[in-house]
Amino acid sequence: MRHRPFVLGLGLVVFVAAACWPAIAPAQTDPLEGIRAYHKVSDRLATSGQITNEQIPQLEAAGFDVVVNLAIADQERNGQEGFLVVEQGMTYVHIPVSWQEPSQEHLRQFFEVMAANEGRKVFVHCFANMRASAFTYLYRTLRAGEADDVARPDLMAIWDPFTDERSPQWGAFIDAARAQPPH
Repeated sequence: MRHRPFVLGLGLVVFVAAACWPAIAPAQTDPLEGIRAYHKVSDRLATSGQITNEQIPQLEAAGFDVVVNLAIADQERNGQEGFLVVEQGMTYVHIPVSWQEPSQEHLRQFFEVMAANEGRKVFVHCFANMRASAFTYLYRTLRAGEADDVARPDLMAIWDPFTDERSPQWGAFIDAARAQPPH
């Protein structure tokens, strides 16, 4: 019986502390972070690796208007993607870029797609976000007028195509595009 006042007093202290302590809101997480190699570039632009069919409605819910796929066509990985994106009411553009031989023609097509969709929320992807991040970096620096030191960190957050020994073609591709941007 003698311990009761202490227990009540401790309970009162806990209750008062809980009532007076400012509420800590849970951290807001981006619902798209579950997408492979997802990277938010800005409020209107994001890149990633391959999206699943189940993630396509998440893109629409996040307000994306356009999905650009730079991966090669692969029935297992992205065979239904175009249909499902359009079914969600978004625009779908597929520019199949070879990993081994990225071309300036594909980059020119990408620039045209991005220019045609200026002001819209665009989601660019490929299989691992390497093609997507490289093309997006080039668009931002060569066409959108962003400074290299602003755009490069987004590229480097995914990979460094200039030092990746497994794929020297990508550093060379970027250097060629910067030396002579596609028209």
